[in-house]
Amino acid sequence: MANGPNQHDPTEVPSTAVPSYRFSVAPMLDYTDRHFRVLMRQVTRRSLLYSEMVVAQAIHHCDKPGQQDRLERLLGFDPIEKPLALQLGGDDPGLLAAAARLAAAWGYDEVNFNVGCPSEKVQKGRFGACLMAEPARVADCIAAMAAASGLPVSVKHRIGIDDRDSYAELLHFVDTVAAAGACRFSVHARKAWLEGLDPKQNRSVPPLRYELVHQLKQERPQLQVELNGGLGDLAACQLQLELVDAVMVGRAAYSHPLRWAPVDRDLFGDGASPLAHASSVVRGLVPYAQRWCEAGGRLWPIARHLVQVVEGVSGARHWRRRLGEAAGARGAGAIVLERAAQELEAQGL
Repeated sequence: MANGPNQHDPTEVPSTAVPSYRFSVAPMLDYTDRHFRVLMRQVTRRSLLYSEMVVAQAIHHCDKPGQQDRLERLLGFDPIEKPLALQLGGDDPGLLAAAARLAAAWGYDEVNFNVGCPSEKVQKGRFGACLMAEPARVADCIAAMAAASGLPVSVKHRIGIDDRDSYAELLHFVDTVAAAGACRFSVHARKAWLEGLDPKQNRSVPPLRYELVHQLKQERPQLQVELNGGLGDLAACQLQLELVDAVMVGRAAYSHPLRWAPVDRDLFGDGASPLAHASSVVRGLVPYAQRWCEAGGRLWPIARHLVQVVEGVSGARHWRRRLGEAAGARGAGAIVLERAAQELEAQGL
Protein backbone atom coordinates (compact mmCIF):
# COMPACT_ATOMS: atom_id res chain seq x y z
CA MET A 1 0.00 0.00 0.00
CA ALA A 2 1.17 3.54 -0.71
CA ASN A 3 2.15 5.60 2.27
CA GLY A 4 0.03 8.72 2.62
CA PRO A 5 -0.33 10.11 -0.91
CA ASN A 6 -2.21 13.08 0.51
CA GLN A 7 0.88 14.11 2.45
CA HIS A 8 2.62 15.27 -0.75
CA ASP A 9 2.48 18.75 -2.23
CA PRO A 10 -0.18 18.61 -5.00
CA THR A 11 1.89 20.96 -7.14
CA GLU A 12 4.96 18.72 -6.98
CA VAL A 13 6.06 17.36 -10.37
CA PRO A 14 5.75 13.54 -10.45
CA SER A 15 9.16 11.88 -10.58
CA THR A 16 8.26 9.27 -13.20
CA ALA A 17 9.49 10.44 -16.60
CA VAL A 18 7.17 9.70 -19.51
CA PRO A 19 7.29 10.51 -23.21
CA SER A 20 4.81 13.12 -24.38
CA TYR A 21 2.30 11.75 -26.89
CA ARG A 22 0.19 14.50 -28.43
CA PHE A 23 -2.32 12.01 -29.88
CA SER A 24 -3.56 8.61 -28.79
CA VAL A 25 -6.25 6.12 -29.77
CA ALA A 26 -8.46 5.35 -26.78
CA PRO A 27 -8.75 1.86 -25.30
CA MET A 28 -12.08 0.39 -26.41
CA LEU A 29 -13.37 -3.03 -25.39
CA ASP A 30 -14.02 -5.31 -28.41
CA TYR A 31 -12.40 -2.76 -30.74
CA THR A 32 -8.77 -1.98 -29.93
CA ASP A 33 -7.52 -5.55 -30.11
CA ARG A 34 -4.10 -6.43 -31.49
CA HIS A 35 -5.38 -6.58 -35.07
CA PHE A 36 -6.91 -3.11 -35.06
CA ARG A 37 -3.77 -1.73 -33.47
CA VAL A 38 -1.67 -3.11 -36.33
CA LEU A 39 -4.14 -1.49 -38.73
CA MET A 40 -3.74 1.87 -36.99
CA ARG A 41 0.03 1.56 -37.27
CA GLN A 42 -0.45 1.76 -41.04
CA VAL A 43 -2.10 5.15 -40.42
CA THR A 44 0.10 6.62 -37.67
CA ARG A 45 3.47 5.46 -36.35
CA ARG A 46 3.87 8.15 -33.68
CA SER A 47 0.60 7.97 -31.75
CA LEU A 48 0.22 6.04 -28.50
CA LEU A 49 -2.04 3.00 -28.81
CA TYR A 50 -3.82 1.17 -25.99
CA SER A 51 -4.92 -2.39 -25.41
CA GLU A 52 -8.47 -3.22 -24.55
CA MET A 53 -9.02 -3.16 -20.80
CA VAL A 54 -7.60 -6.30 -19.19
CA VAL A 55 -8.74 -7.17 -15.67
CA ALA A 56 -5.84 -7.72 -13.29
CA GLN A 57 -7.56 -10.72 -11.72
CA ALA A 58 -7.84 -12.41 -15.13
CA ILE A 59 -4.09 -11.99 -15.61
CA HIS A 60 -3.51 -13.45 -12.15
CA HIS A 61 -5.52 -16.56 -13.05
CA CYS A 62 -3.57 -17.02 -16.29
CA ASP A 63 -0.09 -16.41 -14.88
CA LYS A 64 0.39 -20.06 -14.00
CA PRO A 65 2.07 -23.10 -15.58
CA GLY A 66 0.01 -24.47 -18.44
CA GLN A 67 -1.86 -21.20 -18.94
CA GLN A 68 0.58 -19.46 -21.29
CA ASP A 69 -1.79 -19.60 -24.26
CA ARG A 70 -4.45 -17.78 -22.27
CA LEU A 71 -1.89 -15.25 -21.07
CA GLU A 72 -0.78 -14.69 -24.67
CA ARG A 73 -4.37 -13.94 -25.64
CA LEU A 74 -4.56 -11.32 -22.90
CA LEU A 75 -1.13 -9.70 -23.26
CA GLY A 76 0.30 -10.65 -26.64
CA PHE A 77 1.06 -8.03 -29.26
CA ASP A 78 3.16 -7.52 -32.39
CA PRO A 79 6.24 -5.27 -32.03
CA ILE A 80 4.91 -2.98 -34.77
CA GLU A 81 2.17 -1.86 -32.35
CA LYS A 82 4.58 0.06 -30.10
CA PRO A 83 4.46 2.54 -28.45
CA LEU A 84 1.75 0.64 -26.64
CA ALA A 85 0.04 0.94 -23.26
CA LEU A 86 -1.67 -1.88 -21.39
CA GLN A 87 -4.90 -0.73 -19.80
CA LEU A 88 -5.66 -2.51 -16.54
CA GLY A 89 -8.87 -2.73 -14.54
CA GLY A 90 -9.15 -3.66 -10.90
CA ASP A 91 -9.04 -2.29 -7.37
CA ASP A 92 -6.54 -4.55 -5.60
CA PRO A 93 -3.08 -2.94 -5.45
CA GLY A 94 -1.40 -6.34 -5.11
CA LEU A 95 -3.05 -7.86 -8.16
CA LEU A 96 -2.51 -4.68 -10.16
CA ALA A 97 1.16 -4.60 -9.17
CA ALA A 98 1.62 -8.17 -10.37
CA ALA A 99 -0.14 -7.36 -13.65
CA ALA A 100 1.99 -4.25 -14.15
CA ARG A 101 5.14 -6.29 -13.51
CA LEU A 102 4.07 -8.65 -16.28
CA ALA A 103 3.34 -5.68 -18.55
CA ALA A 104 6.97 -4.61 -18.18
CA ALA A 105 8.21 -8.15 -18.79
CA TRP A 106 6.13 -8.42 -21.97
CA GLY A 107 7.51 -5.15 -23.31
CA TYR A 108 4.68 -2.66 -22.91
CA ASP A 109 5.70 0.99 -22.82
CA GLU A 110 3.16 2.12 -20.25
CA VAL A 111 0.41 0.95 -17.92
CA ASN A 112 -2.92 2.76 -17.88
CA PHE A 113 -5.44 2.45 -15.05
CA ASN A 114 -9.13 2.41 -15.97
CA VAL A 115 -11.13 4.75 -13.74
CA GLY A 116 -13.61 5.68 -16.44
CA CYS A 117 -15.73 2.67 -17.42
CA PRO A 118 -19.30 3.03 -16.04
CA SER A 119 -20.70 -0.40 -16.95
CA GLU A 120 -22.73 -2.28 -14.36
CA LYS A 121 -20.50 -5.35 -14.69
CA VAL A 122 -17.38 -3.30 -13.99
CA GLN A 123 -19.04 -1.59 -11.02
CA LYS A 124 -19.86 -4.99 -9.51
CA GLY A 125 -16.15 -5.70 -9.62
CA ARG A 126 -15.60 -2.40 -7.77
CA PHE A 127 -13.46 -0.81 -10.43
CA GLY A 128 -13.80 1.59 -13.33
CA ALA A 129 -15.54 4.95 -12.90
CA CYS A 130 -16.91 4.14 -9.45
CA LEU A 131 -13.33 4.39 -8.13
CA MET A 132 -13.47 8.16 -8.61
CA ALA A 133 -15.28 8.13 -5.26
CA GLU A 134 -12.14 6.59 -3.70
CA PRO A 135 -9.15 8.69 -4.77
CA ALA A 136 -6.95 7.30 -1.98
CA ARG A 137 -7.51 3.75 -3.23
CA VAL A 138 -6.72 4.82 -6.78
CA ALA A 139 -3.52 6.41 -5.47
CA ASP A 140 -2.57 3.17 -3.72
CA CYS A 141 -3.11 1.26 -6.98
CA ILE A 142 -1.07 3.73 -9.02
CA ALA A 143 1.82 3.66 -6.54
CA ALA A 144 1.81 -0.15 -6.43
CA MET A 145 1.87 -0.49 -10.24
CA ALA A 146 4.64 2.07 -10.66
CA ALA A 147 6.80 0.52 -7.96
CA ALA A 148 6.35 -3.02 -9.28
CA SER A 149 6.90 -2.34 -12.96
CA GLY A 150 9.15 0.70 -13.32
CA LEU A 151 6.86 1.75 -16.17
CA PRO A 152 5.03 5.08 -16.46
CA VAL A 153 1.51 4.64 -15.05
CA SER A 154 -1.27 6.84 -16.40
CA VAL A 155 -4.94 7.05 -15.46
CA LYS A 156 -8.02 7.40 -17.64
CA HIS A 157 -11.00 8.87 -15.80
CA ARG A 158 -14.11 11.02 -16.05
CA ILE A 159 -14.65 14.57 -14.79
CA GLY A 160 -16.91 13.13 -12.10
CA ILE A 161 -19.62 10.61 -11.28
CA ASP A 162 -23.32 11.07 -10.55
CA ASP A 163 -23.77 14.23 -8.48
CA ARG A 164 -20.11 14.28 -7.49
CA ASP A 165 -19.08 16.34 -10.48
CA SER A 166 -17.78 19.64 -9.12
CA TYR A 167 -14.42 20.98 -10.20
CA ALA A 168 -13.25 20.86 -6.58
CA GLU A 169 -13.90 17.11 -6.44
CA LEU A 170 -12.13 16.59 -9.77
CA LEU A 171 -9.11 18.56 -8.55
CA HIS A 172 -8.98 16.61 -5.29
CA PHE A 173 -9.01 13.34 -7.23
CA VAL A 174 -6.24 14.48 -9.57
CA ASP A 175 -4.05 15.91 -6.80
CA THR A 176 -4.34 12.72 -4.75
CA VAL A 177 -3.49 10.47 -7.69
CA ALA A 178 -0.74 12.73 -9.03
CA ALA A 179 1.01 12.59 -5.66
CA ALA A 180 1.12 8.80 -5.99
CA GLY A 181 3.07 9.10 -9.23
CA ALA A 182 0.54 9.11 -12.09
CA CYS A 183 2.33 10.29 -15.21
CA ARG A 184 -0.64 11.48 -17.25
CA PHE A 185 -4.35 12.16 -16.78
CA SER A 186 -6.51 11.18 -19.75
CA VAL A 187 -9.77 12.92 -18.92
CA HIS A 188 -13.03 11.98 -20.60
CA ALA A 189 -14.74 15.37 -20.39
CA ARG A 190 -18.12 13.91 -19.41
CA LYS A 191 -19.20 12.74 -16.03
CA ALA A 192 -20.51 9.19 -15.69
CA TRP A 193 -23.95 8.29 -14.41
CA LEU A 194 -23.43 5.00 -12.61
CA GLU A 195 -27.15 4.23 -12.51
CA GLY A 196 -29.75 4.91 -15.18
CA LEU A 197 -27.47 5.08 -18.21
CA ASP A 198 -25.73 2.25 -20.03
CA PRO A 199 -22.12 2.60 -21.26
CA LYS A 200 -23.23 3.73 -24.74
CA GLN A 201 -25.46 6.45 -23.29
CA ASN A 202 -22.63 7.50 -20.97
CA ARG A 203 -20.58 8.33 -24.07
CA SER A 204 -23.14 10.84 -25.34
CA VAL A 205 -25.84 11.86 -22.85
CA PRO A 206 -23.86 13.66 -20.12
CA PRO A 207 -22.73 16.94 -21.67
CA LEU A 208 -19.11 17.56 -22.59
CA ARG A 209 -17.42 20.04 -20.25
CA TYR A 210 -14.11 20.80 -21.87
CA GLU A 211 -13.72 23.88 -19.73
CA LEU A 212 -13.07 21.73 -16.63
CA VAL A 213 -10.21 19.94 -18.36
CA HIS A 214 -8.82 23.28 -19.56
CA GLN A 215 -8.99 24.64 -16.03
CA LEU A 216 -7.26 21.56 -14.68
CA LYS A 217 -4.34 22.06 -17.06
CA GLN A 218 -4.20 25.77 -16.29
CA GLU A 219 -4.08 25.21 -12.52
CA ARG A 220 -1.78 22.19 -12.65
CA PRO A 221 0.57 23.08 -15.52
CA GLN A 222 3.21 20.58 -14.38
CA LEU A 223 0.85 17.64 -15.02
CA GLN A 224 0.34 16.01 -18.39
CA VAL A 225 -3.35 16.44 -19.16
CA GLU A 226 -4.98 14.70 -22.13
CA LEU A 227 -8.52 15.49 -23.28
CA ASN A 228 -10.88 12.76 -24.47
CA GLY A 229 -14.49 12.89 -25.65
CA GLY A 230 -16.30 14.15 -28.73
CA LEU A 231 -13.23 14.81 -30.88
CA GLY A 232 -14.24 13.91 -34.42
CA ASP A 233 -11.55 15.36 -36.67
CA LEU A 234 -8.05 16.73 -36.75
CA ALA A 235 -9.17 20.36 -36.66
CA ALA A 236 -11.01 19.79 -33.37
CA CYS A 237 -7.90 18.12 -31.95
CA GLN A 238 -5.64 20.98 -33.00
CA LEU A 239 -7.95 23.45 -31.29
CA GLN A 240 -7.80 21.52 -28.03
CA LEU A 241 -4.02 21.15 -28.22
CA GLU A 242 -3.76 24.88 -27.68
CA LEU A 243 -5.12 24.29 -24.16
CA VAL A 244 -4.02 20.77 -23.13
CA ASP A 245 -0.99 18.55 -23.67
CA ALA A 246 -2.60 15.78 -25.68
CA VAL A 247 -5.81 14.50 -27.21
CA MET A 248 -7.33 11.03 -27.22
CA VAL A 249 -9.75 9.85 -29.91
CA GLY A 250 -11.89 6.74 -29.66
CA ARG A 251 -14.89 5.90 -31.84
CA ALA A 252 -13.95 8.39 -34.54
CA ALA A 253 -10.60 6.62 -34.98
CA TYR A 254 -12.28 3.22 -35.30
CA SER A 255 -15.11 4.37 -37.58
CA HIS A 256 -12.95 6.59 -39.80
CA PRO A 257 -9.32 5.43 -39.58
CA LEU A 258 -8.10 7.25 -42.70
CA ARG A 259 -9.41 10.55 -41.34
CA TRP A 260 -6.33 10.51 -39.09
CA ALA A 261 -3.71 9.93 -41.79
CA PRO A 262 -2.19 13.44 -41.32
CA VAL A 263 -1.63 12.98 -37.56
CA ASP A 264 2.09 12.21 -37.74
CA ARG A 265 2.71 15.16 -40.05
CA ASP A 266 0.42 17.74 -38.46
CA LEU A 267 0.62 16.86 -34.75
CA PHE A 268 4.07 15.29 -34.45
CA GLY A 269 5.88 17.34 -37.11
CA ASP A 270 6.96 14.21 -38.98
CA GLY A 271 7.14 15.46 -42.56
CA ALA A 272 8.84 12.25 -43.71
CA SER A 273 5.86 10.08 -42.75
CA PRO A 274 3.84 9.21 -45.88
CA LEU A 275 0.10 9.77 -45.72
CA ALA A 276 -1.80 6.50 -45.57
CA HIS A 277 -4.49 5.66 -48.09
CA ALA A 278 -6.86 2.71 -48.28
CA SER A 279 -4.72 0.40 -50.42
CA SER A 280 -1.55 1.09 -48.39
CA VAL A 281 -3.38 0.25 -45.14
CA VAL A 282 -4.66 -3.06 -46.52
CA ARG A 283 -1.34 -3.95 -48.13
CA GLY A 284 0.52 -3.03 -44.95
CA LEU A 285 -1.47 -5.69 -43.09
CA VAL A 286 -0.43 -8.50 -45.46
CA PRO A 287 2.85 -9.54 -43.74
CA TYR A 288 1.19 -9.46 -40.35
CA ALA A 289 -1.80 -11.45 -41.61
CA GLN A 290 0.52 -14.01 -43.15
CA ARG A 291 2.33 -14.56 -39.84
CA TRP A 292 -0.97 -14.71 -37.98
CA CYS A 293 -2.58 -17.25 -40.30
CA GLU A 294 0.56 -19.41 -40.52
CA ALA A 295 0.47 -19.62 -36.71
CA GLY A 296 -3.07 -21.00 -36.90
CA GLY A 297 -5.11 -17.81 -36.60
CA ARG A 298 -8.13 -16.97 -38.73
CA LEU A 299 -8.14 -14.06 -41.18
CA TRP A 300 -11.58 -12.69 -40.29
CA PRO A 301 -10.59 -11.20 -36.88
CA ILE A 302 -8.11 -9.04 -38.83
CA ALA A 303 -10.30 -8.26 -41.83
CA ARG A 304 -13.33 -7.23 -39.77
CA HIS A 305 -11.55 -4.01 -38.81
CA LEU A 306 -11.15 -3.00 -42.46
CA VAL A 307 -14.84 -2.32 -42.97
CA GLN A 308 -14.45 1.44 -42.48
CA VAL A 309 -11.16 1.88 -44.32
CA VAL A 310 -13.03 2.41 -47.59
CA GLU A 311 -15.95 4.82 -47.27
CA GLY A 312 -17.63 7.57 -49.21
CA VAL A 313 -16.52 6.33 -52.63
CA SER A 314 -18.29 4.49 -55.43
CA GLY A 315 -18.16 0.73 -55.00
CA ALA A 316 -17.17 0.80 -51.33
CA ARG A 317 -20.11 -1.34 -50.24
CA HIS A 318 -19.34 -4.00 -52.85
CA TRP A 319 -15.65 -4.04 -51.92
CA ARG A 320 -16.56 -4.58 -48.28
CA ARG A 321 -18.93 -7.40 -49.17
CA ARG A 322 -16.34 -9.19 -51.30
CA LEU A 323 -13.71 -8.81 -48.60
CA GLY A 324 -16.07 -10.13 -45.92
CA GLU A 325 -17.06 -13.17 -47.94
CA ALA A 326 -13.47 -14.05 -48.85
CA ALA A 327 -12.00 -13.38 -45.40
CA GLY A 328 -14.71 -15.37 -43.66
CA ALA A 329 -14.12 -18.51 -45.71
CA ARG A 330 -12.48 -21.50 -44.08
CA GLY A 331 -8.73 -21.45 -44.62
CA ALA A 332 -8.65 -17.87 -45.88
CA GLY A 333 -5.14 -16.43 -45.85
CA ALA A 334 -3.23 -13.22 -46.45
CA ILE A 335 -3.70 -13.52 -50.22
CA VAL A 336 -7.26 -12.26 -49.63
CA LEU A 337 -5.88 -8.95 -48.36
CA GLU A 338 -3.37 -8.79 -51.20
CA ARG A 339 -6.17 -9.07 -53.75
CA ALA A 340 -8.29 -6.54 -51.85
CA ALA A 341 -5.37 -4.09 -51.94
CA GLN A 342 -4.93 -4.64 -55.67
CA GLU A 343 -8.60 -3.81 -56.23
CA LEU A 344 -8.18 -0.54 -54.38
CA GLU A 345 -4.99 0.33 -56.23
CA ALA A 346 -6.76 -0.23 -59.54
CA GLN A 347 -9.29 2.42 -58.46
CA GLY A 348 -6.58 4.81 -57.30
CA LEU A 349 -7.57 4.48 -53.65
